[in-house]
Formats: sequence, structure tokens, C-alpha cells
Amino acid sequence: MNFWNLALKIVFLSQTTTGILGNFSLLFCYLGLYYRECKLKPTDLILMHLMAANALIILSAGVPHTMAVWGLKQFLPEFGCNFIVYIQQSARSVSIGTTCLLSVFQAVTISPRKSCWTNHKAKAEKYIGCCMVIIWVLYLLINFIFFVYPFSKRNTKNVTTKRDLEYCSTVGSDPIGESLYAAIVLCPEVFLSGLIAWSSGSMIVLLLRHKQVVQHIRSTHNSSRTSPESRATQHILSLVSVFLGFYTLSSFLRGCIALLPKHNWWLRNITPFISLCFPSFGPFVIMNHYSVMPRLTLFWIRNKPP
Repeated sequence: MNFWNLALKIVFLSQTTTGILGNFSLLFCYLGLYYRECKLKPTDLILMHLMAANALIILSAGVPHTMAVWGLKQFLPEFGCNFIVYIQQSARSVSIGTTCLLSVFQAVTISPRKSCWTNHKAKAEKYIGCCMVIIWVLYLLINFIFFVYPFSKRNTKNVTTKRDLEYCSTVGSDPIGESLYAAIVLCPEVFLSGLIAWSSGSMIVLLLRHKQVVQHIRSTHNSSRTSPESRATQHILSLVSVFLGFYTLSSFLRGCIALLPKHNWWLRNITPFISLCFPSFGPFVIMNHYSVMPRLTLFWIRNKPP
């Protein structure tokens, strides 16, 4: 097991470092664009908030777990442990809500002129900032209930279990708290994931139909080249598959930990690894789709004094 322990240390350290560098690099790029343009496109604004949520997930979950893997265990007090869990859950919910908003906004943007979404395109761009504020405030308030819940139940006789997170321990939830969390947090997350799949699927269908319509005007010499519709479809598929794949697997593993009385070494360590995959590697998928760095470089070149 010494080899696997060493491999686990290297994997978590690499994953956390990659996530911090990727999210903060992309976040600073968007801040640089805002400094240059004094205004961000709706898609850029959504992605900037997504990077902020992912960075919080890495800092609140990736960094403590990496420290625990490297030998620093139970270093947080009870209040600090509950606060870290609060940040993790809030940032995870904001990440899911922001990804859903991005997918739905893209679906509305590329919808045909004769569709029912035509009159809502301008309104959608106008209220993106308001929607982002609502997502942050809503999930911060909802998860605050579960932040103060352990303190209200700490002195009761019904709570006897402890939830061991390797780097700290917190009071376990009773059946009422688990049911309340499932109803308020988990069920909306399942609905948002379904909405992401539906909106992304509709975009792919629209892009494939558009490709078939304009295919006859392309010359046979360009038939071997990938069409813009195909590239956009591949980008959407990659982003959605990465998000839904990792978050679905993460939710399944978290459910196994909650239901199984005993957890083996693999389950305890593979669960946080899968949970951190999208926050860590998502920025690089986004960099491949949304060319923010070339835009920022172009602005620097244009504004460079002669």
C-alpha cells in the first residue's frame, strides 16, 4: 500500500495545483478583459463566475484533502470544519447552477429566428448579471441552514455520530437533516443536470440541422475539413460530457459513502478525486472552446504604445 499512498499523494497534489492554476489563470484573464473592455459578454460573465465557484471548490476541498493525504490530519476545529463544508456545498451548487445557466443561454442564443425564444434573446443578455447574483445569494442562504444545523443539534442526545473527513470531523446529520438536504439541495441539482442535458442536446440538434442545410454550398475540396457546426458540436459535447460525467459519478460515490456503513480505502479516496475533476480540468476544456487568452493578447497588442 506504500506505492499506492505515494501515488495518491502525487495525484492529489497535481490535481489541486492544476485546478488552482487553471481556474485562477482563466479568472484573471476575464478580469483583464473587463479592465480593457469595461464590460464582459454574457458568456464571459457566466464563465468568470463558474471559475470563481470552481476555485472555491479547489480551495475548500482540494487543498484540505491534499494536506490530509500528505499526513496533516484533523487540523481543523469543529467550527472550521463546518465552515469548510459550507463553502464546499455552496460552491458546488453554484457551479451546477452556473453551468446550467450557461447551457440554457447558449441554447437560447443559437435558437432559430422562428422559434419561441426569439423575443427572449435580448432579455436573456440583459438579466445575466441579475441571475448570477440570485444563484450566489440563493445557494449561500440555503447552505447556511446546514451550516448552523450541526450547532443546533450538538447538545441533543439524538446525534451520536461523527462524519470523518480526514482533515477534520463534523457532527453527522440525523434522518430529518438528510431528508431536508435531499429535498432542498439534491433534488434541484438533479433537475438542473437534466436541464443541462436537454439544452445541450437541443443545441447539438440545431447545429446538425444547420450543417445539413448549408452542406450543399460547400465545395468538395473542403469536404475533408471539419465544418464550424461540427467543431461547435464537439465543443458542446466535450464540455457537457465532462460536467455531467464527473458530477454524476461524484454524486453516486457520495451516495455510497452516505449509505454504506463501512468505507474501504479506495472509496474514501476516489470520491474526492472524482469530485475535484471538473473543477480542476474544466478550465482547460473551456480554454479550448472559448478563446479568451488570444482575445486578451490581441487587446494588449492593440493598446501597446509604439
